[in-house]
Amino acid sequence: MASIRTFHLWGFCAAVVLALGGCKAHECCLARSRKSEPSAVPVPAGVARAVSVLQPTQGNAVKGTVTFEKAANGVKVVADVEGLTPGPHGFHIHLHGDCSAPDASSAGGHFNPENMPHGGPDDAQRHVGDLGNLVADAAGRAHLERVDAHLALEGPHSILGRSVIVHAKADDLKTQPTGDAGGRVACGLIGAAKE
Repeated sequence: MASIRTFHLWGFCAAVVLALGGCKAHECCLARSRKSEPSAVPVPAGVARAVSVLQPTQGNAVKGTVTFEKAANGVKVVADVEGLTPGPHGFHIHLHGDCSAPDASSAGGHFNPENMPHGGPDDAQRHVGDLGNLVADAAGRAHLERVDAHLALEGPHSILGRSVIVHAKADDLKTQPTGDAGGRVACGLIGAAKE
């Protein structure tokens, strides 16, 4: 019976490896085969790049793409978003990788593993998920590029499996716990990108 379970586990791991496109089966799955308790699908070690495809929440037309790539001093974030009202919009990483609710409330609150106060992206004390604001032009398009020292693609600050949220209003970078950024106009899950 154990050999049948092992066979099915290796088959599952092979499917995960193909889907994620980047790790060797023994690296991703050997630890899982040694555990007796159920666990989440393993994240391949050494992920260098992640992506989030933003979809509009109910009643909105905001969409876009956010990429995350390991950099010398953290993670480089590049966001391209359209369908916004002109001006600033709160831009955060939220705790859960779940955009299933019509208003994206299923994504939970800001990703905050250190239990810090809400702040701006350059503040020493802030939620890991506090990325500040995207600023949309008159055509409703926003572009952002920055390297963020608080983000990671592995370890306790890993953003993999979480979600990106774009808000209706500006993040004031001080109001607790969310920056008074208003409703959620777009949501996207963060996953490992194909190398």
